[in-house]
Amino acid sequence: MDLKPHIEKFTRRFAEIEAALSDAAVFDNPQKAQEMAREYARLRELVGHGHAYLKVAKDLEENRQLVVTESTDSELYQMAQEEIARLTVEEKKLIQQVQHGLLPPDPTDSRNTIIEIRAGAGGSESALFAADLYRMYSKYAEKHGWKIENMDTSPSDLGGFREIIFQVTGSDVFKKLKYESGVHRVQRVPATEAQGRVHTSTATVAVLPEAQEVDIEIKTEDLDITCCRASGPGGQGVNTTDSAVQIIHRPSGLIVRCADQRSQQKNKLRALTVLRSRLLEKKIADENAKYAAQRKEQVGTGERNERIRTYNFPQNRVTDHRIEVTLYNLPTFIEGDIECLLEPLMNNDLDTRLAALQL
Repeated sequence: MDLKPHIEKFTRRFAEIEAALSDAAVFDNPQKAQEMAREYARLRELVGHGHAYLKVAKDLEENRQLVVTESTDSELYQMAQEEIARLTVEEKKLIQQVQHGLLPPDPTDSRNTIIEIRAGAGGSESALFAADLYRMYSKYAEKHGWKIENMDTSPSDLGGFREIIFQVTGSDVFKKLKYESGVHRVQRVPATEAQGRVHTSTATVAVLPEAQEVDIEIKTEDLDITCCRASGPGGQGVNTTDSAVQIIHRPSGLIVRCADQRSQQKNKLRALTVLRSRLLEKKIADENAKYAAQRKEQVGTGERNERIRTYNFPQNRVTDHRIEVTLYNLPTFIEGDIECLLEPLMNNDLDTRLAALQL
């Protein structure tokens, strides 16, 4: 694949965007300016990788010429051989980075994100594991300067969560966290286990890009909205007023409930945000399913009913089954240091999409 024409094309586009952003008039339209700023940042990285690749390719060719012309026992020949070995590794890495940049960006990558964690098999232990996952994502968000807001919680008796829904806002949230969707499995000795036996439990994680009104149209006549009193711990105002809101979307059968705010109106708006995001997820999933049917292998990050990862506490390991990677750093991983798996998952997804594009 000849990358030079693509690099030249993106270099020209980068110059155009840079010139446009230098004009103050472009900021009269904040949404357009934001889109251009995102494209500028993406192109700056891509052009940087592209120019680095062209330089490495040129240096590599020059050293190969030296190997051909120089005597095998000369010092220059030996230096050229060493440079070829080093530059070949660097060239391969840069080719991958440039090729990944050629893929059209996912428009949802820059969206804020709604995460839903639900306890699965395993009773009270699965609810405790759901709380551990919530804490893990909270720690990861904190490291990236993202903001977390709880939208609805259903606590369990032992301090875990039967269900928790929260919103994460920040830069490239969905781009990073979308690979977390699926069934997470934990193997450990529960605190309530008297004989020290290892139990297996699961929790389901759903990661939804926050939908905008232009993505999904929700008709008022399709909604059944009811208000009720919030349940569980929550302070003076939450439990004594009919502030909790439940919305049923009749066409899809989806049911959304929000109760974490004292204001009924705020809970209604948040419930509509969750509903819109779930409908967008369904729309994207339907489109992906049609696309996958045309290929031998499905492209994606795993369906929600699949086990995607195992957290084995006795063996201090975490295994991602989609890319068959096992790490032995479970204590730090569960404390939010999850980049070590997110990066290879992202690269695997990009490689798969690139292979499909080339086919």
